[in-house]
Amino acid sequence: MAAAVAVLTIGLLTATRATLGAATISVPAGSDLQDALNRAQPGDLLVLDPGAQYIGNFVLPAKLGTQPITVRTRTPDNRLPPSTARIDPSMVQLLPVITSPNNQPALRTDPGASHWRFVAVAFMGNGAAGDLIELGDGSSAQNELESVPQDLVFDRVLIQGDPEKGQKRGIALNSGSTTIKNSYISDIKTAGQESQAIAGWNGPGPYTIENNFLEAAGIDILFGGADPAIPDLIPADIVVRGNHLSKNVDWRGTKWTVKNLFELKSARRVLVEGNLMEYCWSAAQPGYAVLFTVRNSNGKAPFSTVEHVVFRNNIVRHVAAAINILGIDDLKPSGQANDILIANNLFDDVNHKRWGGNGAFLQVGNAPLNVRVDHNTVVQSGNVVTAYGGTAKTPKPINEFQFTNNIASHNAYGIFGNSVGVGKPAIAAYFPDGEITSNVLAGGQASRYPAGNFFPSATQLLADFVDAAKGNYQLNDRSAYRRAASDGSAIGVNVEQLRRAMSAQDR
Repeated sequence: MAAAVAVLTIGLLTATRATLGAATISVPAGSDLQDALNRAQPGDLLVLDPGAQYIGNFVLPAKLGTQPITVRTRTPDNRLPPSTARIDPSMVQLLPVITSPNNQPALRTDPGASHWRFVAVAFMGNGAAGDLIELGDGSSAQNELESVPQDLVFDRVLIQGDPEKGQKRGIALNSGSTTIKNSYISDIKTAGQESQAIAGWNGPGPYTIENNFLEAAGIDILFGGADPAIPDLIPADIVVRGNHLSKNVDWRGTKWTVKNLFELKSARRVLVEGNLMEYCWSAAQPGYAVLFTVRNSNGKAPFSTVEHVVFRNNIVRHVAAAINILGIDDLKPSGQANDILIANNLFDDVNHKRWGGNGAFLQVGNAPLNVRVDHNTVVQSGNVVTAYGGTAKTPKPINEFQFTNNIASHNAYGIFGNSVGVGKPAIAAYFPDGEITSNVLAGGQASRYPAGNFFPSATQLLADFVDAAKGNYQLNDRSAYRRAASDGSAIGVNVEQLRRAMSAQDR
């Protein structure tokens, strides 16, 4: 027997609900979006008008039940990108626009809010200094796991800071079990302070950040950076896949505070795969694109660590320096960074002459444990590795360090230890139990390094690539390094594997 259907009209808000089912609630321009959010029940669909502007500080309330409440545009699916493709600003006319009238977020969550889903909705900044969206609470008010919002999805969402005034943060990610996918976050920028497209510090995860365009002057994605109010909390189970992280090169030399592309200050079990990260120059910091730097930021989180991180199948290009790893906070007590894998990535145009900084591939110091760097191809102007920590007489060893099957230019100092020197002295001081083998260090001297590495000239190495001038760094059939890796494969990045991973972008 078919379920009876009830039609309810509340002000400008019309809801049609099957007696035994969910409702489709129309929220036209000029109606009360907060009232619709308050009245919605698990499984309901809230439909907003494309082009309409909803101004307020809207709050997602906690509801009983596990069926998601969906808030979306009235634009039909056949006019939107498919569910695996990224939205972009050219589609804004198809979306309802939510904006804040003041410095408070346009959207935030009540404690315990769960099972909310936003699809094809725009959030526009007004130049305020705060967050556009707050998922969870980054303050001391959220001090127990039971109050953390859960099961939130933002799919094909457009988030834009004010083009002239910027915005401090796109999404404050302090919830649990949250997915941000197929979305576009841009013009997140501030002067004199750090901005982030996505940042989290007081939520447990898991988090999936997939197939988004993310643009921020400060840091595009950050975990950690402030002490959590929840005891012993470390953001965990984080997947960052198929995204495009970038900075607008027109910001160079302007007032906007520019730092990095991706940073972990406190995080565990993180997979970073298939991402394009580009454009990062020396400005408020030296311009490292990727940082795994343990920080007990405000001194009340000595448990902070960065551990069990896999960074693979990514392209990092047009940057002042590539990766910076800090083992232990050098200012406050902290945990120790450990178990970090950097594998099968392409680092191109890491160049201090173009982008400032030092042009280094890897800076590593203050005793991280078990760092493995394998099968990467690096085109850089500075050091291959710079190690530091302790003093010249008593350096801090970086134990279980592996640097294998990589291609890079040696340049002036290659593998360098602060206050120690180049090659074997640096390795003995900082990597006493390390494995450094089967690498191509073009332009270096074999006598300065352990046996089992290769030292062609820079010109010879260029001749081994299929077409370096066009960015094709696959080894050609004539290369002596095609089967010279320690695992019998080609040294450097596996280009086909990288392409497969990168194909997830903007599918």
